[in-house]
Amino acid sequence: MMRYIAIVSLFLLVILVLLRAFQLKKLGIKAIQFGEKDKKDFFIPPFALLLFYIVFASAVGLPKIGAELFNNEFVGRIGVTVCVIGILLFIYALISFGKSFRVGLDEDHPGELVTTGAFSISRNPIYTAFGLVLTGVFLIVPNWIILIYVFTGIWLFNRQILLEEQSLKKIYGEKYMEYCKKVRRFL
Repeated sequence: MMRYIAIVSLFLLVILVLLRAFQLKKLGIKAIQFGEKDKKDFFIPPFALLLFYIVFASAVGLPKIGAELFNNEFVGRIGVTVCVIGILLFIYALISFGKSFRVGLDEDHPGELVTTGAFSISRNPIYTAFGLVLTGVFLIVPNWIILIYVFTGIWLFNRQILLEEQSLKKIYGEKYMEYCKKVRRFL
């Protein structure tokens, strides 16, 4: 059962992003900027599909890739809790983002600087939520490949955050700098 929660958590993140992007598209806002500034973004989907396969295969009995490091139901339950917290934070962040939600950097048509809601507790609640879900998935399906994903994902999130911070400083200037003094990068 817990492994199905891991699958649902991953799919829910993707579905929520796509739903929000389609909602904004109806308002004339291009929310997905994926791959427009950095062509390396296109390396992400094949790795994401591998992650989805590893988690899905572990739940439904398909041939597995990679070995599991341990099998502990209590740790799995902690993973479920971490996934649920990550999904709830993600939903809260999407709601808080409003019309400013973007996937990728959009310096040409940025939304308003959002500092309320989830953004009052973290400057990057969406990346924090992704990190929580990824960590929770690893605790549920403790595959060594997923562990690599956790560390790589956290490194990539941090890299993207640093790029976005440069962009936000350029777009919002002092207003963003003041926000940075009040709210932490993560939690």
